[in-house]
Amino acid sequence: MKTVLSSPKKSVVISPDDPFVVIGERINPTNRKKLAEELGRFEYGRVKTDALAQIEAGAQMIDVNCGVPGADEPRILKEAVEALQQTIDAPLSIDSSRLDALEAALPAYKGKALVNSVTGEDRTLDRLLPLVKRYGAAVIGISHDEAGISNDPKVRLKAARKIVERAESFGIRAEDVIIDPIVMPVGADHKLGRAALETARLVRDEIGVNISMGAGNVGFGLPDRPALTGTLILLGMANGLTTSIANPLEPDIARAVLAGDLMMAKDAFGKKWMAYCRKQAAKEQATAAATAAPAPAARAP
Repeated sequence: MKTVLSSPKKSVVISPDDPFVVIGERINPTNRKKLAEELGRFEYGRVKTDALAQIEAGAQMIDVNCGVPGADEPRILKEAVEALQQTIDAPLSIDSSRLDALEAALPAYKGKALVNSVTGEDRTLDRLLPLVKRYGAAVIGISHDEAGISNDPKVRLKAARKIVERAESFGIRAEDVIIDPIVMPVGADHKLGRAALETARLVRDEIGVNISMGAGNVGFGLPDRPALTGTLILLGMANGLTTSIANPLEPDIARAVLAGDLMMAKDAFGKKWMAYCRKQAAKEQATAAATAAPAPAARAP
């Protein structure tokens, strides 16, 4: 099962047989005051900088979320998409459940986008899936419906199956539906990580579509969140996870993804792993040299 996303210059394949795909999460104004303020002024300098930094850190796609309360999201999302397509080659995940925002942004996107996201609620599916189909996009489906979020993986599986089947009824192929098994904070309930992983395994085994997680949610409220995020991604890869919206700038996350690809035979001879380690070692040496360098001598009066 291959999900292919594209920009005018680059295609990305998400599948169990290909290297793991990191979708950079940083372009999101939630808890980012300066970004929210810039978006509210229709300024996109930070959006471009964040995108470039995430690509440099290893992200293959970029998620763009412009949900600033009270702001003109349709205009902002459209202009952010246009700014990003002028700045980076990577495909985009257009992150909104607002119909008007997607109606503004999707026509501006050149290539095959990923829409993040729909739920299994009938109203949401009937409202958003025709738009996904019209613009030839793929979509992330969140595995819950009108009944809310269940902690039972089998109930989540049922919602996931409904999303895939409803998408097919609108002419969207199963390979263009990526299921999110729902990641919730383990600090609130220590069983929630296992529920997400078990849902992923069931979706892989019984539906066979690609799987994505908002893995960063797992450590909300706990110390050292990146380590928890990286661990969840690594465990998820063994249960069918093929992509995740995450922060590639965090070393714990980057290492987990690369180690997982190596262990699952997706990094021939460990070339990517060794390149990453060499790059990190060079950075550490440069930092150490800068720290150890003596201060310039003061000039005599």
